[in-house]
Order: sequence, then C-alpha cells, then structure tokens
Amino acid sequence: MANSAQARKRARQAEQHRQRNASARSMMRTYMKKIVKAIESGDKAAAQDAYKAAVPVIDRMSGKGLMHKNKAARHKTRLNQHIRAMQG
Repeated sequence: MANSAQARKRARQAEQHRQRNASARSMMRTYMKKIVKAIESGDKAAAQDAYKAAVPVIDRMSGKGLMHKNKAARHKTRLNQHIRAMQG
C-alpha cells in the first residue's frame, strides 16, 4: 500500500486514468463493432456512415496513446477494404 502522500496521490491518479482509458477504449471498440455489424448485414450505406463516424474516434484515441498509430491505421484500412469489397 502507498505510504507517502505522494504515493497515495499517484495511486488515485493511476486509478482515475485507468478508468478513463477503459471507458475510451470501450467506446472506440463499440464504434468499430458497429462497422463490422453493418458489413456483416450487407448494408453498404450504413457501413460507410459507421466508418465515417468511427475514423475520428480511432484517430483521437491513437493520438492519446490508447492505441498505437500503426494499429489504428491497420484497423481503418482493413475495415475500409471490407466496405469497398461490398456490392453497392
């Protein structure tokens, strides 16, 4: 357990950051799941709308360090490839 005032504060901050990061990561995953669901249902318009909504969220989270920028780029590229491969 934290013994000094500084360590106690750090422990509090770490817990706050952990919860905030978990919430943001969950939100980002939900946006990505919406795209996958639209792709699986075969609705290209819905998939494109979901993709347009998700890209800024993914970029923002990678900018905050929640996800590596290359991983974010990989997800965006793969999702976009699936959308483009759909029959319009």
